[in-house]
Amino acid sequence: MLPELAPAFAALDRVLLGKQDQIQLALSCLVAGGHLLLEDLPGMGKTTLAEALARCFGLAYRRVHFTSDLLPADLTGIQVLDPASGRFRFQPGPLFTQVLLADEINRASPRTQSALLEAMASAQVSVDGDTHPLPQPFVVIASQNGLDQSGTYPLPESQLDRFLMRLSLGFPDRSAEAAMLAGQGAPLDSLDGLLSPRHLLDFQAAAAAVPANDALIAYVLDLLEASRQSGGSHPPLSPRAGLGLLAAARAWALLAGAAFVTPTHVQNVFAAVAEHRLDGGRPDQQREPLSATLLAQVDAVR
Repeated sequence: MLPELAPAFAALDRVLLGKQDQIQLALSCLVAGGHLLLEDLPGMGKTTLAEALARCFGLAYRRVHFTSDLLPADLTGIQVLDPASGRFRFQPGPLFTQVLLADEINRASPRTQSALLEAMASAQVSVDGDTHPLPQPFVVIASQNGLDQSGTYPLPESQLDRFLMRLSLGFPDRSAEAAMLAGQGAPLDSLDGLLSPRHLLDFQAAAAAVPANDALIAYVLDLLEASRQSGGSHPPLSPRAGLGLLAAARAWALLAGAAFVTPTHVQNVFAAVAEHRLDGGRPDQQREPLSATLLAQVDAVR
């Protein structure tokens, strides 16, 4: 763990009790410059994790509760008439922030969900032919309810592919939940002032520079190829997924203080990066994860 990040990780661990693995994956996602999808039952801490990450890095934070009547313009903003000048000016929507929590994203219509695509891909928004850059860094953290709940729309594969990782927090273990019930968790404002947006940008640049040798690249390619040759009904991993997997492995290596990326770093992030792409956003809790099957098929030793 980087010296600058060690106190922040410890502080996050005091806020989100018993979630060390999920915290490290979420930090890796941000340091890799990716967007994060949180899928779990209500009340599991998804919103807390999103706000905690924003506060940890001192990032501007907006939360939008996605509903069936939410319109694309409610996110991107609109042109409004300025009575003083008689001209139209752009009124930015809540997308113009550094961390956007798209709360219950799959309760909005597919049209509104698609309004996020340009922002997630290019960190910009186009309205009435004009392009408006978004603040940097820009991260979408979306929470999603299970598709078996009423009033939900499945995310299209094109949008799932824009999320670098999908995480589930799961139930805390007994000791962590006991500490939570005893009020031993730290408040969110304990994270304020730990790091700055500049720190996150510096971490992102450092992660992108972590070396990955030819054998490591070949291992990533083998995983991608295995997903495309398995002959199953799941979607194959795209080239974007390969780029995201390598970026996430570089970020994990940086956080671990490693000098270069190893197959173990790839394996540590593979399920979070690949599973939502492989299962099309429809996880089957009754079978072994497809990502685990691919890892077992591909030999990391060269």
